[in-house]
Amino acid sequence: MARRDLTGAVDFSVLEGMTGGDAAISEEVLGLFVEQAALWSALLNPKVEGWRDGVHTIRGAAAGIGAGDLAAVCAEAETVEQALAAPALERVRDALEAALADVAAYRHELMLRGLKA
Repeated sequence: MARRDLTGAVDFSVLEGMTGGDAAISEEVLGLFVEQAALWSALLNPKVEGWRDGVHTIRGAAAGIGAGDLAAVCAEAETVEQALAAPALERVRDALEAALADVAAYRHELMLRGLKA
């Protein structure tokens, strides 16, 4: 996995702007995003009472790293009626998966840069 594997699901210039381009801070923020995704993705089930809380938290974490598509899909899902939750949450899971793939590729690139330094 390398930077060439990025799909565009995450605009890392948002992250780089927030971290001032500091690779260590970027790695820390991305690690936190991955942890948040793992914790809150368990709620991405319309039968779980707190699914909107999970979507809301993922939305904020996504916006913070530049995963605009994921944040937008989450914003839409937060407002759907319960009857439409299942397809909305499927879109959230798909967008989350895409963002996590980009995050993994970017973190790999950060690790390679650290080895070269």
